Amino acid sequence: MKTILKRVAVGAVGGVLTVIGVVFLVTPGPGWLIIFAGLGILATEFAWAAMLLERAKKSATQAAHKAKSNGKRTYIYLAIFFAAILVILLIWYAYFR
Repeated sequence: MKTILKRVAVGAVGGVLTVIGVVFLVTPGPGWLIIFAGLGILATEFAWAAMLLERAKKSATQAAHKAKSNGKRTYIYLAIFFAAILVILLIWYAYFR
C-alpha cells in the first residue's frame, strides 16, 4: 500500500511540474528546466518517463552542439561583415570628403 501511495504522489508532483513547464513554454518562464525537473521526478518511479528523459537529454545535447558549432561560423560572418563596412567607410572618407 505504501508503494502505491508513493507512486501516486510521485506521479502527481512530476505530472504537475511537467504541465507547468509546458505552460511556461508559451509564457515567460523557464519552461524546459521545469519540464526536465518534472520528468526527472517521474523517472524515479516510471520507466516510460526515464526513457523520455534520456531522449530529451540526447536531443538537448545535440542542439547544444549544433548551436556551439554555428556560433563560430556566426562570429566569422560578423567579422567579415564589419571588416567590409570598415573598408567601405574608409573608401567613402578618402574619396568623398
